[in-house]
Amino acid sequence: MTTSVLPDETADRFATARQVADAVLFEGYVLYPYRASAAKNKLRWQFGVLVPPRWGAGSAEHSSQRTECLMEPRSGARLSAELRFLHAQRRTVQRLCGAGEFETVAELELPDRVLVPWDEGVEERVTLDAEVSRLTGEGVTVPFTRPAREETEPVHDADGQLVGRLVRRRAELHGRVRLTASALDGPYTALRLTAVVENTSDWQPDDAGADRDAALPHSLVGAHLFLGLSTGSFVSMTDPPEWARGAVAACRNERAWPVLAGDSGRADVVLSSPIILEDHPAIAPESPGALYDALEIDEILALRTAALTDQEKREARGTDPRAAEVIELADTMPPEVLERLHGAVRSLREVTGPGPAAPDDLTPDVPGLRPDTPWWDPESDRSVDPVRDRITVDGRSVGAGSRVLLRPGLRRTDAQDLFLQGRTAHVEAVLHDVDGGVHLAVTVEGDPGVDIRREQGRFLYFQPDEVAPLEDA
Repeated sequence: MTTSVLPDETADRFATARQVADAVLFEGYVLYPYRASAAKNKLRWQFGVLVPPRWGAGSAEHSSQRTECLMEPRSGARLSAELRFLHAQRRTVQRLCGAGEFETVAELELPDRVLVPWDEGVEERVTLDAEVSRLTGEGVTVPFTRPAREETEPVHDADGQLVGRLVRRRAELHGRVRLTASALDGPYTALRLTAVVENTSDWQPDDAGADRDAALPHSLVGAHLFLGLSTGSFVSMTDPPEWARGAVAACRNERAWPVLAGDSGRADVVLSSPIILEDHPAIAPESPGALYDALEIDEILALRTAALTDQEKREARGTDPRAAEVIELADTMPPEVLERLHGAVRSLREVTGPGPAAPDDLTPDVPGLRPDTPWWDPESDRSVDPVRDRITVDGRSVGAGSRVLLRPGLRRTDAQDLFLQGRTAHVEAVLHDVDGGVHLAVTVEGDPGVDIRREQGRFLYFQPDEVAPLEDA
């Protein structure tokens, strides 16, 4: 079976989730400070790399990824799939040395950029569409090939004179996508869908000691899958219904994790990603554009990128077109856009919606309020006092000075808090947040740095149901 064109309706649903998929595809593509010479850009592409089998057998890399999830297709349903990955394209730089001859160089200086050798990523897609009924038994297998290519791009100086060229080479690449489905045991109408993506290239290095860089042009980079049902739905792997929990736990996912994608509230599209995501992942609306740096924090990256020297920016612009876009984005970002990146609080808008408008005649004389103080400052509301306030826990009054036993909750804490299970602590303050929640600021008994914590106000925080009152010392 050969690749096929996706139905328009499915393509539209995939497009809704494509912004997140793009972030997955280019995750870690080029890291700050966006220069090829930076040490962190010497080892790139950490996610979803499927290497040639003969090279991967002797390394920690793998040649395949496997996705399993549950689906409830309706009668006559079709399954559409789209594999996306980057094909590494090796770029070399050559200088014109006269009489139409070119020589390969380590860099080529231009007024606005410095061109250097670099591996670019070319997006590739493999699509297929089949009736769900065809997936049972042996299923459907789609092999694909990407031929070797070589392209050249002339390079001109500011006066339009030819000074060199870029040579881009892509290696031949082979792979396949296999889709199978099987019925679940029991009275359920759901199917277990298995999708396997494999690199089947027969490339092997001439040198037994060839490193990862030699294998990358023959690899699928950032490989991930879109899966879509024409009618019916997928089952959430993160929060499945009770009847499906056992079947979900039995699914085998290797180097990929399927989540519901697309519009919130719908379950007809799945994104199987090499990065663990939650259902219906979305790009933060405040984000002004792609920054490509893995685990990016837009505000910090934008500020630090804008602070690069002119020479560093010239090299970044010559490293990769996407890096050049990041430099341009940071240099031209309006102050109001940068300010929007700072301190977004999405939960308040989602849970409470817009608040009531403030009275026009609000003045400092209103009891309990101080309009001249920022809303986030405790001094803005005199009706609360973290040092004097007390709450009732297990029928006992708890406040500053109380001793408590720590018992962190398993669902809303981190691994560090779990080390404090069963430790005793002193309550330093009772805090109320703007969403109505209560938090206890504590210091752990026996902590040698407790005086520094009190001086700096750097406490540990627990909710009332995560502590048990003890007798005060």
